[in-house]
Order: sequence, then C-alpha cells, then structure tokens
Amino acid sequence: MVLDADLAGSSDCCTRALEGSGSAVQELLKWNGWGYNDSKFIFNKKGQAEFTGKRYRLGGMVLPTFKEWIEKTFGASLEHKTTSRTSLNVNDVPPSVVNEEFLQDLRATKISYSQDAEDRVFRAHGHCLHEIFVLREGMFKRIPDIVVWPVCHEDVVKIVELACKHNLCIIPFGGGTSVSSALECPEEEKRTIVSLDTSQMNRILWIDEKNLTACVEAGIVGQDLEKQLAESGFCTGHEPDSMEFSSLGGWVATRASGMKKNIYGNIEDLVIHIKMVTPRGIVEKNCQVPRMSTGPDIHHFIMGSEGTLGVVTEVTIKIRPVPEYQKYGSVVFPNFERGVACLREVAKQRCAPASIRLVDNAQFQFGHALKPQVASIFTSFLDGLKKFYITKFKGFDPNILCVATLLFEGDREKVLQHEKQVYDIATKFGGLAAGEDNGQRGYMLTFVIAYLRDLGLDYYVIGESFETSVPWDRVLDLCRNVKERIVRECKEKGVQFAPLSTCRVTQTYDAGACVYFYFAFNYRGISDPIHVYEQIERAAREEILANGGSLSHHHGVGKLRKRWMKESISDVGLGMLRSVKEYVDPNNIFGNKNLL
Repeated sequence: MVLDADLAGSSDCCTRALEGSGSAVQELLKWNGWGYNDSKFIFNKKGQAEFTGKRYRLGGMVLPTFKEWIEKTFGASLEHKTTSRTSLNVNDVPPSVVNEEFLQDLRATKISYSQDAEDRVFRAHGHCLHEIFVLREGMFKRIPDIVVWPVCHEDVVKIVELACKHNLCIIPFGGGTSVSSALECPEEEKRTIVSLDTSQMNRILWIDEKNLTACVEAGIVGQDLEKQLAESGFCTGHEPDSMEFSSLGGWVATRASGMKKNIYGNIEDLVIHIKMVTPRGIVEKNCQVPRMSTGPDIHHFIMGSEGTLGVVTEVTIKIRPVPEYQKYGSVVFPNFERGVACLREVAKQRCAPASIRLVDNAQFQFGHALKPQVASIFTSFLDGLKKFYITKFKGFDPNILCVATLLFEGDREKVLQHEKQVYDIATKFGGLAAGEDNGQRGYMLTFVIAYLRDLGLDYYVIGESFETSVPWDRVLDLCRNVKERIVRECKEKGVQFAPLSTCRVTQTYDAGACVYFYFAFNYRGISDPIHVYEQIERAAREEILANGGSLSHHHGVGKLRKRWMKESISDVGLGMLRSVKEYVDPNNIFGNKNLL
C-alpha cells in the first residue's frame, strides 16, 4: 500500500507557499554557535554550570562538578573570559554582487530568494572550529551573494538551468552542520555565488508499506523525518549525532553514518533511489529495486560527492516499523584494552545492539563531570554504593576504567535475549553491568556535548572532534599514538596547559571500528590559536593515516582534508573522480572546491 504523506503530489509541489523564506528555523538557531538560541551551557551567579532551555533532558539542571573539572583539566578560570560579538554587524558583510539579468530570470520563476546579509552569512559556513571562531571575532572574506529557496525538484531544475545560462556558482545548503569546511565559499570565486537552501523541500512524498520504502525530499532534517514517519508507524533508524539539524540530502552527499547503524545500516545501506539535478541533466535509475548489476553503481558517484556534481532533490529510503521495545544499558570495564576486546568479540559474533559505544577514561571523567545535581539523598547513596562496589570490592581503578553504553531495539523478548548475550560476552572480558540509567544518560549527552564548545570559547578553551575507521588489530595502537601525538604537538607548539586528548569507539564492523577523537586546550598566551589548532589537528590526521586509519569515516572530506585524497584513494582514483566532475559539470557550476 502506498500512502501519500502530503496532500500535494510531487507534480504540483511548486504551488506551495514558501514557509517564511527559510528564516523561521534560522531565527531559532544561533548565528555564531551550535544549536538552538535558548539552549546553552552557562555559569550561573553561584559559579555553577547549568544548561538552559527545555529542549533537552539536561535543561534547567545544575552540574555541580563541571566547574572543577574544567579548571582542573584546562587550567581555565571564570576570571579569564573572552568576549565575542553578540550580533552580526551588517557593515562587515561583503556586499552582494548578483547579475541583474539572472535576477530578472529568477524573479520570473517565482522562486523565493534573498540578498539579506543575515541570510547570506548564516549559509556561508558549517561548524568547523575556525568557522565559528571567525564569526565570533570577524567576518568571512567571501560569502554567498544570494540565497534561493526551491520548494521542489522542478524548482531546482530551473535554478541549475539559470546558473548554467548565466555562468554562476551554486553551493547546496542543507542543515549547515558540516565539519569539513564544505560550505565555505572559495575566496577566489569571482562569479555570483548562489546558496541553494533545500530546507523548504521537506516533505515525505509517499510511503510504500508493502515494500517498506519512502520517497522523501532531500531538505528534510533528521528529527522531522523520524517524527513524520513515526506518525505512520515507521522509522529509518538513521541517527547521526547531528540529526536535529542535518538533512537527508546532506547525509547522502557526505556518506553519513548513524549511531544505530548496527541494525539499520549506514546511509549507503538505506538508500534505494536518488534523484539529482546536475548541469548535464537529471541523474536517476529507471527502477527502484533492491539491487542491480548494471556496471558501477551510479549512486556511489552521488553519495560522498559533497555538492560538487549537483543537488540531490529526492531520496527513496528503506523504512522499518517503529521498534516495539527499547532498552538502554552500560558496562564498566577495568581498562580500555578489555573494552575494545569485548567490542571486537561482539562484532565477531555479529550480535551488536543497535548502538554500542566505548569511551576511554578521560571521556568517562568528562561525562561524569556533566552529571546533574542528584534529586535526592537516596539517589546519591545508591551512586556511592555503585562506586564503592566497582572500585573497592572489584578493584577497578577509577583513573583507568572505561565504560560502554548500549542501546537495544526490537521485539521485547528478542531484546532481552540479545541483552543477555551481550552482557555474557562482556563478563568474559571483566565487564560489569552498570545500569540502564548510565546508558540512557550517555545517549542523551550525545546531543548536548556539541554545545560545550561555545562555552569553552568563552573561557579561552578551543576544541574539536574528528573521526576515522581502522582495522581491529590497529585500534589500540591508533588510539594511543594519536592521543600521544596531540599531547606532544601541543607542547611543541607552545600550548601552556595540558590538553584534553580523548577518544571513543562508536561503531563496530566485522573488519574494524570507527574511532572518534576529542581534543581541546586552553589557548591563553597564544596569539593565533586557530593556526596552532590547525597545525595540531593536521599532525593528528597524519598520525591516523600512519597508523592505518582512514581519512574519514562519516564526516567527509570537504576542503579541510582534501590534501590527503590522493594518498587515500590513489592518483588513478582521484583522476576517475576528476573525470566524472569534468563530464557532469564542465563549467564548474558546482564550484565549492570540495574533494578535488
């Protein structure tokens, strides 16, 4: 049975009115930081950390130990506070330069557009550290000249045709969560730059209950997609950390991965069909079947193309019934080595739960510092008993132990059987069950940790995350060597305070795992902290590659990592990508300069 999820079919989608020119969501979000305006970490009048707003479970809660942790970890002090611009100064914004003939043609299409400074700046960046730092301290040298809001596939076709006619540059914009400099405008680009914002292409066009597929416009963000599917009893199960803000088209363009990929798969496992508009025309297959043997899969030219070939407009994706039962869990291991060995065995037996993530000790301490004030003496007493049992009775060293968080989904009886199997394996590696609350809390923190960088920047602490995938036999060496390299590089580059260098294993496979690193340091006394940071991150990436890790697992390449593309895929492989680009987009209409 095919269900229309919207009264308007795809054939007349362009009759829809634009919802606030895309500014409704924009007004909810920070212009120079992560996430919602009403959600952030602050230090209150008592000097205690708390999280504002009501969007997250942590909202309104006091975090009594966080101040001590940040002071001890970074040498930071509430007395040393930086100041950033509280609002955008439109006089600092480069003027919009748009071909008048193009504007006349664009007006004739009735597609909404804007040359407003705020609209253009909002879409001039992603969320790399240096991009946010620029917004706090100054302004980009080059930003889009105009923002356009197509409401359907046919609108995108018209925009691309006009761009080709007038020789403009298009940079697709989805949720704006890129952490690879993918959205930055090339400074040397002299043509009019069009930011093509897909946010108004946000509908589920149809749901096919028999084949368990749904056709969805590419601009929909993850949380809206899951919410709308749930109304019909379905889900995709694709939950990247950025799912509140990142878009379906963005997932396709960057070959995204989600926290629950063990059950639902990565984006390449979920996609059945893609429609993309290119300067050469529309790319799509002639049927929507589960598999084809018709030469190299054209979907794989699109997935990971990062806006260099065209605009993804519609995606047909696998869906599943909303799981009947969901259960969190956690396991404490005496050390990181035991934890990795357990995850390896779970992967080997192919019994991984929807999500299994192992944090090292530094990240465990970090998570513990974010624990909210306990609600009662009884809760505090229980926490004390758990800590006493683990550290005294079992002999776990609190400065070495690590924790894995678990999430099980599915049929209730099967979940309980699955849970027992995983905990039995964990026991063989010295693991102790640490309760559902810790697992659920770990999952919840995933969505608020990104807000911490803004707080850190207020107190001279800069930080970032990056990821890789690595074979199982290299996981421990890579984790150790990269963390040590970060510490060594910080010292050599004149960082006066010891950095935070930490990691977690976030996704597991038969042949290896994804490892996610965090690092941060106090930059007081450094005149150009972003330059120093970039040198350290570059060294860390070199160390990853030297230890057998990949250039990226799910963040993509963008402009930030493309210097290593030849090393990653070979000279011939890079030539193949260039050949596709030259055929599909000979005039470089999609000229964001990512990948190549």
